[in-house]
Amino acid sequence: MRTLRTVAELRAELARHAPQRVGLVPTMGAFHEGHLSLMRRARAECDLVVVSLFVNPTQFNESGDLDAYPRDEALDAGLADETGVDILFSPSVEEVYPAGFATTVAVGDELTETLEAVGRGRRHFDGVATVVTKLFGMVGPDVAYFGQKDVQQTLVIKRLARDLNLPVRIEVCPIVREPDGLAMSSRNGHLSSSERQRATALHRVLLATESAVHDGELDPDALCAEALTELRRSGLEPEYYALVNPRNLTRVERIDGPVLAVVAARVGTTRLIDNHPVSTVDSPARPVAAGTEQTTKGS
Repeated sequence: MRTLRTVAELRAELARHAPQRVGLVPTMGAFHEGHLSLMRRARAECDLVVVSLFVNPTQFNESGDLDAYPRDEALDAGLADETGVDILFSPSVEEVYPAGFATTVAVGDELTETLEAVGRGRRHFDGVATVVTKLFGMVGPDVAYFGQKDVQQTLVIKRLARDLNLPVRIEVCPIVREPDGLAMSSRNGHLSSSERQRATALHRVLLATESAVHDGELDPDALCAEALTELRRSGLEPEYYALVNPRNLTRVERIDGPVLAVVAARVGTTRLIDNHPVSTVDSPARPVAAGTEQTTKGS
């Protein structure tokens, strides 16, 4: 594996391998099994696998959150190498946003005005859309791989790729979970032992919503009220819990087909998100546990 730090180096290396099929896994580092599952998927489907490692400052709305984001490039590089990555692209902030940079990519519809945008601000998705567009331009991937846990982000990226006619296929891969159901996240490392135990309520409540729907409860307001009560009872501070259309994240008035249950909550000072597909038809599909993969539903 080669670690490259400039766009010029990256393009020169990519030119050496043309016209191979290129897969890109955009990351901010602090790799866990969720990231590695994306890399393995890319390795299985592409000739050349590029992983970007860049903590993007423009998508953080709190400077303290940016400063606290875990960084260990040496560890990440070792994991990427073991997983079969060909190129680790780890640029500086100055390389991605050179002096005088003045362009923003914004997806301007309901996708960037709800759920995560309420608490994190519209600028968060502008930052995501801008850096992903830049990475697509730098790497020129045939396929880009993202995780279902950040479902709103994946829909924004799909929309920008479609609207800008970008020649890249967006693959959304399943959530990877700990054995107790907690979705893997770089933020989990901030949890104390007691907070870590309380955090399992996120997955438990999502599954309880699914069970209630299978038992015949089709009123989203009632389901969300019960979920919020249980989250608070478990010691979490929910920011939202909603049942939404999986294609555009608009809230549904009645469950009469597939919906997505989405949640954001604080466990102590750590903010976590999760989601789970829900249907009126019982399905054997379940969130993916660590080290396994399956086709994503509802993406």
